[in-house]
Amino acid sequence: MRVPLTVTDFLDRAETVFADSPAIVDEPNQPAPPVPTTTYGEVARRARAWQAGLDALGLAEGERVAVVSHNAARLLELLYAVPAGGRVCVPVNFRLRPDEVDYIVRHSGASVLLVDPELDESLREVEAPKRFVLGEQTETEVMRFDTEPRPWSAPDEDATATINYTSGTTARPKGVQLTHRSIWINSVTFGLHTRTWERDVYLHTLPMFHCNGWGMPYVLAGLGVKQVVLRKVDGAEILRRVEGHGVTLMFGAPAVWNMVLDAAEKWEGEIPGRDRVRIVCAGAPPPTRTIARMEAELGWEFQQIYGLTETSPLLTFNRTRPADLGLPAEERARKLSRAGAPSLGTRLRISESGEVLARSNTVLEGYWCHEEASREALADGWFHTGDGGHLDAEGHLTISDRKKDVIISGGENVSSIEVEDCIFSHPAVAEVAVIGVPHDRWGETVKALVVPVNGVEVSEQEIIAHCKARLAGYKAPTSVEFRDSIPRTATGKVQKFKLREPYWRGRSRQVN
Repeated sequence: MRVPLTVTDFLDRAETVFADSPAIVDEPNQPAPPVPTTTYGEVARRARAWQAGLDALGLAEGERVAVVSHNAARLLELLYAVPAGGRVCVPVNFRLRPDEVDYIVRHSGASVLLVDPELDESLREVEAPKRFVLGEQTETEVMRFDTEPRPWSAPDEDATATINYTSGTTARPKGVQLTHRSIWINSVTFGLHTRTWERDVYLHTLPMFHCNGWGMPYVLAGLGVKQVVLRKVDGAEILRRVEGHGVTLMFGAPAVWNMVLDAAEKWEGEIPGRDRVRIVCAGAPPPTRTIARMEAELGWEFQQIYGLTETSPLLTFNRTRPADLGLPAEERARKLSRAGAPSLGTRLRISESGEVLARSNTVLEGYWCHEEASREALADGWFHTGDGGHLDAEGHLTISDRKKDVIISGGENVSSIEVEDCIFSHPAVAEVAVIGVPHDRWGETVKALVVPVNGVEVSEQEIIAHCKARLAGYKAPTSVEFRDSIPRTATGKVQKFKLREPYWRGRSRQVN
């Protein structure tokens, strides 16, 4: 017997087994009326109301629904509801500039655009055939609580469930098509490796638009786990939520955990969650010292993964093995700084050029409307990650360099090419190269190497302001260095690894 694996399975089980269990605690401090704390029975009812509303708007199966929102219960509901009807959810990074959001909405061909109230004014010129503000308007004009939704005519696990746009080496983001099957397998595998269970309490410290919250919302529902929504990341607030809700599990980039460590230094009393909380880190490999501090100062168990939006995202998982429990704390932390061993069902190998290649059921179907990029990424039956690394004797992967010109700052991908294009549009710039350099808080930060036009003066502040006026704030350089020239090869290419080398000297790898 073969039954299609669809994201509907998770909420269906939640309604059957955990109908009366606490499900979602919405963020209380937000511009829209918060969704009252719900049970899983109520979440399922609200998901059906969303589906029936999309039916009433005339959306056919396969049509796209774009959502631009901070973390919120309504965004979480849409991750369940939109794919359940055979449609495609497009969660959009709320930190992007209006022109970037507009590109994604247009490129995905979204029939409906749903916008967080806080973003409504700044995104007023971003349009779609149908546009609504999340909150009172969607509750009254979209959701249909008195109507049973139309069932998906032919559930298909290979159908696209979400399109998640990611910054890469091109100036324009690419839309990653994740199928019901890839999301299902990623979510269940994640739950297995993190040992997620019914008594967990999960805090959404990770942006939900990031690869559908790394796929965790689905397995959390399937196991009836209570989910607490955090709208904006703040170290002290995370500690308060851990204490107030009995949180046991959180995901996030290294920058999030650095904020918690900073807040813990000022926290009065015992740190909440000691010997109870598990945190899962990804986005960039954190320093060994940060890992050791998490366990020593907070008493939280540190786990690490490696993956990409293109892989749903899980590729590797790293957790202290029983055999390593007797090692000194520093040595355990060093081992945890590795990306990890291949997750269940994943195959990894290193190409002759040193690139990490992967095969897994979690790998993307392709890039939306970009056949050439899809062929390149999936050449020879392997997904080409664009990252350099090696596998050690214990079968664990360590990421050592980034083959793509991508900088990961605070867990956000920044295309160096996009930033270079922006800086080059300044009339005082003759040449520019953008690289990632180490940063204690953000992992990496954006640095611009600029050759000014001969005889023209320009300041560091002017270049940074030029970028902030045209790009999302996290993409703007934090420092600018002026040079007489940028070295190139005989064929005119800029070798970024040579430009990065002085800033990374003394480190074992070229990512942080």
